[in-house]
Amino acid sequence: MKEIHLEIEKFFEAYERRFAEGLAGNPDVEGTTSAFANFFVEASPVGISGGKNDDAFRESVPKGYDFYKSIGTTEMKINQLDITELDDMHIMVEVYWEASYQTSETIAFNVIYFLQYRNETLKIFAYITGDEQKVLQEKGLI
Repeated sequence: MKEIHLEIEKFFEAYERRFAEGLAGNPDVEGTTSAFANFFVEASPVGISGGKNDDAFRESVPKGYDFYKSIGTTEMKINQLDITELDDMHIMVEVYWEASYQTSETIAFNVIYFLQYRNETLKIFAYITGDEQKVLQEKGLI
């Protein structure tokens, strides 16, 4: 396995760990925001949006964890990473997540992340998700 693959695995292990800490009421805002580039893009079935990694983003991080806790999320676990190196600096990583809820419900979903590797640091600059709100509604969680 290539060295960059090990770094990507560690990056997402830390991402998963921060999610657990956030669900436990101890959000690592600095760690979460440091995983993202200065500007990043989200694409989903509801549209495309972009955001700055600024104070507003920092304020939104604990609110995001509060939302997941409010719908009964107990765990977000990574089951698999599919890593595709696009060039020397850019990597696409499909992350297969499994979310667990107080209702004993589990939902498997995937997110495609685009990372840039610069100055020996990985940063998320874009990600593609499915329609999370629709799935949560279908499962009766929201």
